[in-house]
Amino acid sequence: MAARPPRAWQRMLSGRRLDLLDPTPVDIEIGDIAHGLAFVARWNGQTRGDWPYSVAEHSLLVEQILVRLNPGIEPPWRLAALLHDAPEYVIGDMISPVKAALGREYGVMDERLASAIHRRFGLPAVLPLPIKRKIKAADRVSARLEALEIAGFAENEARRLFPVPPAHLLDGLQITLRPPAETRIAFLACFDRLMTLIDSPS
Repeated sequence: MAARPPRAWQRMLSGRRLDLLDPTPVDIEIGDIAHGLAFVARWNGQTRGDWPYSVAEHSLLVEQILVRLNPGIEPPWRLAALLHDAPEYVIGDMISPVKAALGREYGVMDERLASAIHRRFGLPAVLPLPIKRKIKAADRVSARLEALEIAGFAENEARRLFPVPPAHLLDGLQITLRPPAETRIAFLACFDRLMTLIDSPS
């Protein structure tokens, strides 16, 4: 008798059972993503403030920065930016050195989850490389802002690790610390706005 393939099930609050090793779009719910990301802390929780800075909050910021860097960018790619760290709702957020130490397995799991999430919401399973690069650029700007404002980095340290964006790009951008329930609501509101734009193109 052939051995059964390994499975790693996670029961979600929606009632879905998500296989982390073989995820399918039908088991993805935006409510689960929003809830999970709102409770996952960036920077391993090593940030200033009375609330952890969540991956959901970071994702909202990255979507804003993407639009500032790329005025007029189409709504599907804004949605991709909002969801760029969505797999972390079940596998957590790990700092880059830990990801490197874990090896390829973590990356493969992340990619499979991202593919299922993208397909669930009408995005390409694998994003076009130019879009991935735009989102990564926005992600790095966000990381710099977070590093300086809440993660305890000195300016010279941040300058070595993250790009220095044009000053006007950061005008009005804020690191927001708030209860997870509020972040979850904001994340879902942004998702709904973007889906409305996608479903009703001008």
